[in-house]
Amino acid sequence: MKAFVITAPRETAVLDVDAPVARPGEVIVDVARAGVCGTDVEFYTGEMQYLHDGHAGFPMRIGHEWMGRVSAVGEGVDPSWVGRRVTGDTMLGCQRCDRCRDGRQHVCEFRTEIGIRDGRPGALAEHLPVPEFALLPLPDSVDDAMGALVEPGGNALRSVRGAQLRPGDRVLVLGAGTIGLLVAMFARAEGAEVHVLGRSARSLDFARSLGFENAWNDDSLPERPWDAVIDASNAAPLPARAVDLVEPGKRVVYVGLAGTPSLVDSRMIALKDVTAVGVLSASGGLEGAIDAYASGLVDPRPLVAATVPLDQAAGVLAGERPAGSGDGPKFHIAIR
Repeated sequence: MKAFVITAPRETAVLDVDAPVARPGEVIVDVARAGVCGTDVEFYTGEMQYLHDGHAGFPMRIGHEWMGRVSAVGEGVDPSWVGRRVTGDTMLGCQRCDRCRDGRQHVCEFRTEIGIRDGRPGALAEHLPVPEFALLPLPDSVDDAMGALVEPGGNALRSVRGAQLRPGDRVLVLGAGTIGLLVAMFARAEGAEVHVLGRSARSLDFARSLGFENAWNDDSLPERPWDAVIDASNAAPLPARAVDLVEPGKRVVYVGLAGTPSLVDSRMIALKDVTAVGVLSASGGLEGAIDAYASGLVDPRPLVAATVPLDQAAGVLAGERPAGSGDGPKFHIAIR
């Protein structure tokens, strides 16, 4: 089969590799569409922390935002999966430890991660092996583009849940990229007054085109009482700023990751009686994201700037915007 492989920092190829065979407890998914995110870019540049702490290494097969159709099942798997449109969890816990048994499989010490951790192959390939326990069916009302946006949507939904918003609450979202805008969409669906802090004029104009008129940069951000601040950026100074901005006794949520340590003064958290929530993955939010997409409560498709073939993935990772791309922050790869 064809698979996109990162062989070294900034060196890639579409290679012929052995097609996977379904092992006991697994299915094979014929991948239709996969998304490219900031984590994938960090693998491409060689900056991703897992490359430096031994959890990943080259050659690397990326892709953890995906959807497709089940084409084969292994021993012990319900055969009715064959032919169904699916997506799935990225985080694959061992299913035996205490963390997995109480619903924290996404922080299992022994987990693998699709397209990210410990050699688990990713979805920028024609076929993808996935454990049955990680599968989620997609209804017909969730098209391929939405299906490949379930994983980032699950992260965003968990972030909004972590903020414990009530209708009418004023929330400030730091970052106007894919996760930040999805957070804004899910927060709006909860009835919150949503504000977005971004950097470039293009990203702020795009946020406004999605109906988020309260889109600001550092110079224009108004002084308001923020009931929650959700940091979906990769800027190292913003986690501390989130604590500075949020109302005392309220909540900050951290879903973005900076490339360098982002320092927060714990004294400020204590003295303001702030609750700080970390969000690692979409696990626990995937089903809710599918439901929100299926019902029309949230439509993430405007975020996709373009969908390109597998042989153009390297250009997207390098920061190129193919001709005819829209203004959205997300790029999809069409596998078939």
